Amino acid sequence: MVRLNVNGKTHNVDVDPATPLLWVIREQLGLTGTKYGCGVAQCGACTVHMDGAALRSCVMPCAAATGKKINTIESLAKDGKLTKVQQAWIDHEVPQCGYCQTGMIMAVTALLKEKPKPTDADIDAAITNICRCGTFQEVRAAVHAAAKA
Repeated sequence: MVRLNVNGKTHNVDVDPATPLLWVIREQLGLTGTKYGCGVAQCGACTVHMDGAALRSCVMPCAAATGKKINTIESLAKDGKLTKVQQAWIDHEVPQCGYCQTGMIMAVTALLKEKPKPTDADIDAAITNICRCGTFQEVRAAVHAAAKA
């Protein structure tokens, strides 16, 4: 049994402690906004926050998240109100296929908490998520817009 705090709620899940956090989030908790992309922590589709820091959940054993605060994309909007990052994504029409975008939004949200006014170099260094559609210019524009909001 692994005890996790996900999106402010405590969950006791009956899984092998080595099970990747991604699969616990998706399969045991039913929070499917966090996506599986590569399984080797390269693409970032599985990005969540652990104690406020962005991390790739596909390689994180769920037992390593015990006692930590995990937040997924489902935790961002409050009472139907989008965050400034989510709104910037819509305003700048960032998604094409959209598959990587939840992980991208989570990574950008963490970046803006750390650096409220990031430079292009800050964005390039922090946002290593891969978008197969190539929306990186739209992502950068949305990040700057969210920083100004």
